[in-house]
Order: sequence, then C-alpha cells, then structure tokens
Amino acid sequence: MLASTALVLLMTPGLALFYGGMVRSKSVLNMMMMSLSSIGLIGILWALYGYSIAFGNDVGGGLLGNPFEFAGLRGLFVGDYGADPATFPMSGTIPALVFVGFQATFAIITVALISGAVADRLRFGPWLLFAGLWATIVYFPVAHWVFAFSDDESGVVGGWIANDLAALDFAGGTAVHINAGSAALALALVVGKRRGWPREPMRPHNLTLVMLGAGLLWFGWFGFNAGSALGANGTAAFALVNTILATCAAMLGWLITERVRDGKPTSLGAASGIVAGLVAITPSCASVSPLGGIAIGLIAGVLCALAVGLKFRFGYDDSLDVVGVHLVGGLIGTVLIGFFADPGSPAAVAGLFYGGGVDQLWRQVVGAVAVLVYSFVVSLVLAYIVKAIVGLRVTPEEEATGIDEIEHAETGYDFSSHRAVSGLSGQRPEPAAEAVPAAAGKEA
Repeated sequence: MLASTALVLLMTPGLALFYGGMVRSKSVLNMMMMSLSSIGLIGILWALYGYSIAFGNDVGGGLLGNPFEFAGLRGLFVGDYGADPATFPMSGTIPALVFVGFQATFAIITVALISGAVADRLRFGPWLLFAGLWATIVYFPVAHWVFAFSDDESGVVGGWIANDLAALDFAGGTAVHINAGSAALALALVVGKRRGWPREPMRPHNLTLVMLGAGLLWFGWFGFNAGSALGANGTAAFALVNTILATCAAMLGWLITERVRDGKPTSLGAASGIVAGLVAITPSCASVSPLGGIAIGLIAGVLCALAVGLKFRFGYDDSLDVVGVHLVGGLIGTVLIGFFADPGSPAAVAGLFYGGGVDQLWRQVVGAVAVLVYSFVVSLVLAYIVKAIVGLRVTPEEEATGIDEIEHAETGYDFSSHRAVSGLSGQRPEPAAEAVPAAAGKEA
C-alpha cells in the first residue's frame, strides 16, 4: 500500500507532463503548475478536514461524513494518548494513516484533472480558489458517497452509493472521472472559449511530453486500481491484469478509429487511447473478466475517440478533452458493469450478459447520473461565484502574449542567445570580444 500510494501520487506529475505537452508552448508552465499546485493545496485540505468528510461516520443520510471526527487527522496516529506509541489504529488490515495517504492521492489527481479543460486562459489564483472550494463541496462528499462503506460491527455508517444503492465502483469511475469531467465541462462553459478557437489551429507543442506523461499515468494507474484492493492479494492481481488488458484494447480502438476516420493513426491518439482505457476500467477492474475488460477497453477507445469531437458540434471549448476522455470514459466504464459484471470476479455480481438482468445496470446508471448532475450543477455555481469575486481568465492581450509570462513571469523554453550568469557555478559569462572598427579592419 505504501508503494501504491507513491504510484498514485506520481500520476499527478505524469498528468502535468501529459497536459503540458498538449498545450501551446506559451502555456506549458501554467498547465503543469495547475497539476502540481493541486498536490500542495488538496493535500493540506485533506488532512485538515477532507478525510473526515469523506470517511468520517455519516451525519447526513449517506451524504456527508462527520467533518470533525478526524479533523487534523486526530485519533489516527495512536490509539489514545498515553498508549504505546508503536500502536496505530488500523483501517482493515493496514494502518489507518496509510489509507489516509492513499486516498489523499485520489483527491489530488481528481482536482488536477479538471484543469485540462481550461488551458491557456484561466488565471492561477482563481484556479486555486476554485480548486479548494470544489474539493470541499464536491469531491470530499462524493468520495463519501462512493468509497465509504458501512461496518455493522463498529457501527460506522458510510455513503449512500456504496451502501444503499450498492453501485459498483472499485477505484473511482464516478468519484474521480465522472466527477472531474462534469466539473471540467461546467468550468469551461463559464470561463469561455480560447481566443481564436476553433478557427485557429492549437496543436500540441510537444508530443514527446504527452507520450511520457501517458506512460507515467499507466505506470501509476497500477497503484490506482490494484492498490484499491487495499492489500497484496488476488483481487489486486485481478485488477492489475484488467488494467493492462483494457488499456491495450482502448489504445488499439482509438488508433483504428483514427485510421478509419482520418487516414492515419497518431501518437496523440495512442496516448489518448491509453488514458481512455485506464479511465474506463477504473470502476470495473474487479467486477469483469479479463475478456470483459478487453471489451470495455475497446468500446471506450472507439467511443472516446469519437466523443472528443463533440466540443466542435456543441461549441464548448474543452481544451484538452477532459469531457471526451474522462467524463465519457467514466460513464462507459461505470455503466458497462451492468452488462459485463462476471459473478466469477472478486465483486461476485452478475450483469445482464451473465444472467443478472438489469438489477445491477440500473444501480450503475443511477450512481453515474447522480454524481454527474451534482458535480456539474455545483461546479457551475462555484465557477460563477469565483468569477464574480476575483474573475477567472486573463485578458485577450495577456492570452495572446502567453499565460506563462503573465501569470508566472517565466517561459517553458529559453531560446535567448545571450549567456546568463550561472547561479549554480558562480561563474560569469566571458566578456565579448571588442568590436574591431571597420577602418582598422580594412587596414589590417
């Protein structure tokens, strides 16, 4: 679980590279900063009250955990004051603090995912304000709905989706991907379109970074999915294999779609297909067979490749296709559990194709729609509030100059010809040779 926690945390820098390569060069630092700043901000909020809201004993009909129960993580580092310092409270078979850290990484990357929809134009300060409010009012409660399970022996009451509805979401198709995708759509609508979109081409400036980021995301996702088994066991192995197979199928599905539609498969398509497959298998990796995982991955690869074009049809500027990949991919993976759930899987639930009827299907649909609607509506309200208080986007002139220079006084690539003073070595640049007067040159 320590390794899985580290893997999931690595996903956010991986996302920074993935997103950073997809934007124009004048926006790469701002894009990466949005992901990295999520680590700092959400990590602190999680310790102060986020974990308590998500995993505290329910105080609101399955909607909200007690925000004061574990505030500041109290009660989680020793059994009680005066007890043996080596005695730590447990969460199942692992120390509670390990579970705290593991779930913190989920909260962090969920917030970071949203930023891709508003690349090139959202100011950094308003982003942090929106991110903090959204995590508090949307992510922490939704994590309680989906991830907090009741325990009759201890009297702990969890969230309504996990317990009352009994919808399956092993690692976050609803709480992470549908949640972030819905928020991304709402924020993009309020912020507005990029200057010149869709008339001007806005191609990725560095596909090498995109490919590297996709590889790191796939690597970290093993912690995301297999780690959600909360132990080194058969369920973790099952989730790991499905994570491999579904992602392979999704990448191929996306490339085939590109080949048929556009004539050529692309590296950006391969990277996007990888992410689409990872998203789709996240909720279902412990409830479908390996063949079911391949089917879900293939479906997600094709449909997400088609869904990224919806922004042109409906006129919303989702810069990096958070809606087309994460919202649509999350919906596909969550709903298809109702069809492909295999009773021989660790979840032991039968979907429609395995004789289970529509019982699990309607539960999956209700859970997915509930998170989508709640996240979209609240995110829309929060975006308008932040816009009214501090504004959201840079001016057209600043956007043309580049948000990196305006917001951070930096550029991602320094192509200047002069030699600057080296702060590391303390060496100054050599003085330039004195110019030779033209007349002297002729005499020589």
